[in-house]
Amino acid sequence: MKKLLSALFVLFLYTSAHAQILTPVKWSYAAKRISATEAVVFIKATIDNGWHIYSQNVKDGGPVKTEFKFAPSKAYTAVGKTSEPTPVTKFENAFKMNVSYFEKEVVFQQKVKLTSPNATVVKGQLEYMTCNDKQCLPPEDVDFTVAISK
Repeated sequence: MKKLLSALFVLFLYTSAHAQILTPVKWSYAAKRISATEAVVFIKATIDNGWHIYSQNVKDGGPVKTEFKFAPSKAYTAVGKTSEPTPVTKFENAFKMNVSYFEKEVVFQQKVKLTSPNATVVKGQLEYMTCNDKQCLPPEDVDFTVAISK
C-alpha cells in the first residue's frame, strides 16, 4: 500500500510540474495628472503572439468583453467610459459572429476627477477573456491599483 501511495504521489508531482499555466496577457498601469483636479489612468495589456483580448463593445452571444470597474472612493470619480483604440473586427467561427479584439498590445484610458490636489490611488478590477485560434481561456478578474502623484 505504501508503494502504491508513493507511486501515486510521484505521478502527481510529475504531472503538476509539467502542467502548463497559460498567461498570455500581462497588465501594467500608469497615470498622468492633466490638471490639479484631473488625471488619466492608463491600463495596458501586453498580449503574447497569436492571442487576443476582446473589446469593451462585444455584442451579446459573443465572448466575454473586457470590462473595467473602478472602486468607489472619496478621492476620485471616474469621468465617462473607459476609452479604447479602434479594435480589429473579424468573424470568429467559435462564436459565429463578428467580434472586435486587440492583438499584441492595447492601452485603455480612463479620465478621473480628483477631489483633492494631493496624491491619491485609483483602485479597481478588470475582467477579460483571451483566445487564440485553438482555444479560449476562462474569463479572468484582475485587481489593479494605480498611484497618481502630485
